[in-house]
Amino acid sequence: MTDGRNICVIGAGIGGLAAAVALRQTGAEVTVLEQAGEITEMGAGLQISANGMAVLRGLNVVGDVPEAGLRSHGTALRDYRAGRLVSEVPGPAAGSTYYYHRADLIELLHAAAIRSGVEIRLGQQVATARRVGNQAEVELAGGEVISADCAIAADGGRSTIRTELNGTETPKFTHQVAWRATIPWTHRNDTPRADLTMGPGRHVVTYPLRDQTLMNIVAVEERSDWLEEGWRRQGDPNELRSRFADFGGPVGEVLAQVRETHLWALFLRPVAPSWQNGAVALLGDAAHPTLPFMAQGACLALEDAWVLARSLEGHLDLASALSSYELARKDRARHVVAAAAANARNFHFRSPVREVAQLALRVLGPRLGRRYEWIYSHDVTAG
Repeated sequence: MTDGRNICVIGAGIGGLAAAVALRQTGAEVTVLEQAGEITEMGAGLQISANGMAVLRGLNVVGDVPEAGLRSHGTALRDYRAGRLVSEVPGPAAGSTYYYHRADLIELLHAAAIRSGVEIRLGQQVATARRVGNQAEVELAGGEVISADCAIAADGGRSTIRTELNGTETPKFTHQVAWRATIPWTHRNDTPRADLTMGPGRHVVTYPLRDQTLMNIVAVEERSDWLEEGWRRQGDPNELRSRFADFGGPVGEVLAQVRETHLWALFLRPVAPSWQNGAVALLGDAAHPTLPFMAQGACLALEDAWVLARSLEGHLDLASALSSYELARKDRARHVVAAAAANARNFHFRSPVREVAQLALRVLGPRLGRRYEWIYSHDVTAG
């Protein structure tokens, strides 16, 4: 039973806000602690496939025609030299994928949380969360201690609470770095889609946002030099263009317009061995940080939020509820994270393998998405 339980959610990102809304739907009293002074998000795009959209609809965050989202019509695979079309991959059979500006999705979730009665405390830096008896204690950096029946750590891939549950870990640098940018866009397409442009040791993904008034750019390259973890490091647009100077066609025109960019060194952590201790639980990237090559980070967090709330609703005993949540989610997370890791260099082939791979893509491209239908067709709201 969730009615009357006092639950503290740490982090007001996509996973944290979705969890807060889901928990309020089951009758819990929910407080969200966010270290930032306001609910904002760096400008970047993300893709929400059918499995994530099912949760957003189940939480009444979006309707049948999703607000602020742009429906995808699939992906075009292109060669880097002149943007030659190699193949087209249709959208998943499970349902449409939508492109969102991250800030817009955060705004929708924030509004839903406020409407549902979630208390959001800003400027609250959490030092740690621990189990004390049968309850959770959340200690803030200033020394204040907040008691709750349960604490949910949705504080990202470098979660301090994950360390409390699993000890210190050393993330592995994947030798890949992602450049992120958005640019104003004026070209409209009746069937908007993503372009994935493949080159030796590099690829670029672009797709439109906000009614096609912005273009989102993620450019990934293999690099041997080590960069610090995190995705808010300022980058040099001229260096970006230099590193992708041989990319022509549509993507070359897009890169030429970049005026601001950020770097994101891709580090790999395993799915957490332990997700909960009976009073404190991990959610989203805190439990299962994933590489971006399946576009499932936000979707997995949304799935977590729904399953967590229903597990708490279905058990009188909190420890049993959290154990049920972990059991329901861990294998699914491991398989999706592994799929993303395996997909990392599929578009970075060098000659002569690259030419052979592109011949295969021409034939298999229309059926390529079928191998991942197990990801997109998974609907946690249907259970």
